[in-house]
Amino acid sequence: MNRRKFIENSALAGSGLAIIGAASCTTKSSTENKINIQSIMDDVEFIDSEDRKKRIEKAALLMQQNSIDAVFIESGTSLDYFTGIKWWPSERLTGVLIFSDGTLQYIGPAFEKERLEEMITIKGDVASWEEHENPFELVAKLFKAKSSATATLGMEENVRFFQSNGISFYLPQATITNAKPVTAGCRMIKSPKELALMKKANEITLEAYRIGFSQLKEGMSQYDLSSIVAEASTALGATEAGWAGAMFGAYTAFPHGSKTAQQLREGDLVLIDGGCKLGGYQADITRTTIFGQPTQRQQDVWNIVKEAQTAVFEQAKAGVPCELLDATARAVVNKHGLGNGYENFFHRVGHGIGMDFHEWEYLVKGNSTPMQPGMCFSNEPGIYIYGEFGVRLEDCFYITENGYEAFTPQSPSIESPI
Repeated sequence: MNRRKFIENSALAGSGLAIIGAASCTTKSSTENKINIQSIMDDVEFIDSEDRKKRIEKAALLMQQNSIDAVFIESGTSLDYFTGIKWWPSERLTGVLIFSDGTLQYIGPAFEKERLEEMITIKGDVASWEEHENPFELVAKLFKAKSSATATLGMEENVRFFQSNGISFYLPQATITNAKPVTAGCRMIKSPKELALMKKANEITLEAYRIGFSQLKEGMSQYDLSSIVAEASTALGATEAGWAGAMFGAYTAFPHGSKTAQQLREGDLVLIDGGCKLGGYQADITRTTIFGQPTQRQQDVWNIVKEAQTAVFEQAKAGVPCELLDATARAVVNKHGLGNGYENFFHRVGHGIGMDFHEWEYLVKGNSTPMQPGMCFSNEPGIYIYGEFGVRLEDCFYITENGYEAFTPQSPSIESPI
């Protein structure tokens, strides 16, 4: 039994894991032998140190406005966003203190100091700790030396509990607060360069889907389709192939897929959701199509989802509260008798997106945050009927001064998804 068959048949293989496994064992030439894939990376401009210096300047200003003396950021996308350092999160603390005057203090393990220094492009001091030493005490000491024992330290939201708790222990007189006004305050509003990277990432993803759909054949597994899309994304120029989850037939009613191995059959709906990354920025697209000819019910449900997505776009503009877009999509589904609360439309209509798949803000009931120019969101209504099928359509967009701009065109039809 080869590795792919083992993954497909394993009851323990979750959809995400199975996709990764299948992609890793697909022969390199499987897609390239069938289609001549050319990179579409013309005129791409990546984020550089000058961009990050401007981000730090904005963060310092936001700290001053919110009475925060410094922000602590550990390994993750915010560390990359502000410093360009890509560091795998482990049990050893590696991070940065950004102070309200714009200065930086890096912290990392002593045995990794040379590697950390090699990655630094934004000037700042580097402090290291030996294996027997306490990194939390070191962070607290550096913070107090620059600010004071009673100053205010902002924690980036994704700092893991063991680190935030450890640092807080050594700052008993300090005020520890959520750094969201600073981190989200910078990251929510995308620059023209960020928007260009996201647009290109979405274009690559959509073209990879087109290639994947062109390879549909009876008997193929959902993992085969996911592997083709991931391979095509890389060939087209993606810096990270990302995630591509495929579902067939009745399993399209599972919004994020099923662990059950599936084989494509005539008349099945095919749903694929995911996106590649380009220069650290994430795409996110969902398309639903038919393998063969759609039934009237499949066509009707697909049309309702398209109507809901279109209605959301019509409401997308600066000043509109995030929750209105969710209510708009839900009203369309309800009008056609397929919704009651979250029945059949299980999830919010969208989420913020940028360096992470899901970022601030969320298009969901109860979020009255007004949309602002530069904010990016997904628009992804769906209808899911367990035992039959599901339909979701997703395109990402950003708010402009005059409305919105979508990164990709809406799906034309159930039979021609791209």
